[in-house]
Amino acid sequence: MTSVANEGTTAKIDDERLAFRGIGQRLLVRPEIVGVMTAGVLYLFFWAVTRPFGNAGGAATVLDLSAAPLGIMAVAVAMLMIGGEFDLSAGAMTGAMAIVIVLLVKETGELGGAGLSYWFAIPISLAVALGIGWLNGRMVEKTALPSFIVTLATFFVLRGVKLAGSKIMVDQIQVGRADEGAHYEFWRKIFGAVWERQDHVWEARDGVYTVLAVLGGLLVLFGLFEFSFRRATAPRRSGLTTLVAGLVGIVGGILLAHGLDGSDWLVLAVLAVSGLVATYGLCTWRYEPLRERGALMFRRPVMSALGAGIGLIIVGVIVALVLDPYDGTDMIPFVTEQGVRAIVFMVAMIAAVVLLCIGTYRAREASPMTKAGALCILSAATIGLALFVQAESESAKFRTQLFGVMCVFALIFLAWAAASVVAELRRFEDVSADRLARRATLIGTLSIVVGMTIKLLFAVQAEIDAGASSRLALFSIRTIWMLVFAAVMTFVLRKTPFGGWTFAVGGNVQAARQVGVPAERTKRQLFMLVAFAAWLVGMLLTFRLNTIQAGTGNGEEFEYIIAAVVGGTLLTGGYGSAIGAVIGAFIMAMSQQGPSYAGWNTDWRFVFLGVILLGSAYANGYVRKRAEAAR
Repeated sequence: MTSVANEGTTAKIDDERLAFRGIGQRLLVRPEIVGVMTAGVLYLFFWAVTRPFGNAGGAATVLDLSAAPLGIMAVAVAMLMIGGEFDLSAGAMTGAMAIVIVLLVKETGELGGAGLSYWFAIPISLAVALGIGWLNGRMVEKTALPSFIVTLATFFVLRGVKLAGSKIMVDQIQVGRADEGAHYEFWRKIFGAVWERQDHVWEARDGVYTVLAVLGGLLVLFGLFEFSFRRATAPRRSGLTTLVAGLVGIVGGILLAHGLDGSDWLVLAVLAVSGLVATYGLCTWRYEPLRERGALMFRRPVMSALGAGIGLIIVGVIVALVLDPYDGTDMIPFVTEQGVRAIVFMVAMIAAVVLLCIGTYRAREASPMTKAGALCILSAATIGLALFVQAESESAKFRTQLFGVMCVFALIFLAWAAASVVAELRRFEDVSADRLARRATLIGTLSIVVGMTIKLLFAVQAEIDAGASSRLALFSIRTIWMLVFAAVMTFVLRKTPFGGWTFAVGGNVQAARQVGVPAERTKRQLFMLVAFAAWLVGMLLTFRLNTIQAGTGNGEEFEYIIAAVVGGTLLTGGYGSAIGAVIGAFIMAMSQQGPSYAGWNTDWRFVFLGVILLGSAYANGYVRKRAEAAR
């Protein structure tokens, strides 16, 4: 049965085959959700134990030196893996394409290079790359051999050609220089441009960042409300006035935070009261009032999770108080006492938050009042931790950045608790509300991203005068190429027939053929997509390094596969995302750079990679099962 309400825009669906999915289930069906959580935890960990992860210079290193080339290839490899195939020649192909470019644009060696302009060399090299990709796909199709074997053979061929060909052409195992080619400067702006942060001073940076971050956060929160609560059949305008008053109070609290020093309690009180007023106004204005709140019922499953979370908080606090925060001697191999203190405290706090969230999730099944009570406990625990961190830490990033973030989350939990006992949860599909929620969430997320980008790209004069190391960050256009490529592939996967064919041939190729999917052509095009990505990375390497070693790219294909798997792509095919592959690349980059920034033996990065790969593969399989059960 289907009925229509809210001016014909709300569809109430009672068919159990189209069951309503809440926020948790909506997130659960996203393949990249495990990667997002892993990236957040890993970033928080290295941010806490190192200095570079807290400034623009560290972000630039992770983005430009690791994530950008790795991210581009991880996206393409993820697409191929979704289609059910592998390409072990991808790494060698990146170096091969860079060498081809250099040999095409300059005259060198006994046999002489082609001496072509970049205007001719670039399309020729692209044609060579696409030809290799087409050949890989054709061989897999015609020989019926596993793509693992076919592309492994291609890998050895490319590796041998790079090594022997370089010696024949230039009598050495490196090929250079790319800057001797005609029209090099024009193409360097496209493939090798660099943004130097210290050369771009903008005094209004922090103000613009704050406005965009606050606006984006409010829009994301509004989107979550639209996803979760039932729209009122007759909105009340009085609630709108209350909402505006609450928002004015929030703005006033933010201004107060910037204008006063040492008044954290006053700021928190203003923001908490204003947030509750705004929440009440929004719920009164837009959503149906809650008819039955129920009673507080903290049963054993809820109490066990909440109690364990609070217990871990106590353990973490005790460890932080007992261990010396200034002792630089090794307490265990490679880790000082202050390092052990930070690591134990961070791990305990993260585990505590997870347990408190689990308890809150269980509480929702008891009654709205129980859920609100659990959220209040979570909010109080978060505020308490924030104040403890501020009081016990000497580091500015803990006293300001981490403290501020924790306070924001505590206020969100408090606002959600208030909404839980004021507004009725939505139990049916609402097309109009979902559409508005998606748009608000997207715009809010973009606003936050733009604000953070401005914060990274621009410096203020005070930083330059102080000689802050973060002002020396160099950002490369490689990052833009990675983000654009990932965005295009996301659109292809989700909005085009080719994306549907990719999932189909990866899930069940025989069934795909039976419904008319051009399976062979789709797989061939996926191999060509990997080859295109290798050509693009080869171009980026050429304009970054200028001189290419014959061994460039060899062995990196396994890193691409790991990044794709960590980002949510299954090795069995038919499941994954392009955005997840980018997130996996960031995780790989942090795992590689983090130990070095922390001053540890860099060989420990392999331990991180192994643990992350195994954990992500297991978690992705678990999430997929839960996602299929939630559909």
